[in-house]
Amino acid sequence: MLSNSHPSEEVQGIIAPIGSLSCKGDPITSFGQREFRLTNWVENHKPAARVPTHLMMAWMMWFVVGAALAGFGATWLWQAAPVKAPWFAAAAIALGVVKSRFVLDNAARRVIERIKTRGDGRCLGGFLSLRTWGLVLLMMVAGRLVRGSLARGIVGPLYIAVGTALCLASRITWRAWRDSRHAS
Repeated sequence: MLSNSHPSEEVQGIIAPIGSLSCKGDPITSFGQREFRLTNWVENHKPAARVPTHLMMAWMMWFVVGAALAGFGATWLWQAAPVKAPWFAAAAIALGVVKSRFVLDNAARRVIERIKTRGDGRCLGGFLSLRTWGLVLLMMVAGRLVRGSLARGIVGPLYIAVGTALCLASRITWRAWRDSRHAS
């Protein structure tokens, strides 16, 4: 409650009662409860990590998601068209290689630069920007809509292409992670 804060203290952020929990330098109210600034509490309790950990998270996310997409896509393609599946899969893989080279490789480099620029001690989920997390959410929703509206024989090659591109682009974040481990 704002009325219980010390008048000489400048209010920055949100002040919230927490009972017996406290952070350094918190004022004690007349009710005996400790109050703290929510922003300080978040800063002190966030799951922070060093740069190599952020790079590993980026690499693992790209690779695991890519492998899962490619695996589901291949399964659906082979179930829908077992005779033509190898040809469609080869075309999808080729498309994925092109997408990785001209789109996702650059995105991976931007993610690496963001992680290195932000430095150690940042929130673990911050290896991607809010904008990128929004894009991930948008792609998940789009993938769900595509799966629900098109036949799996059509969705399969699309998933193979996107999965291949993610797996190939993950090599860039993997190298950055490997190099950061040897540097530290």
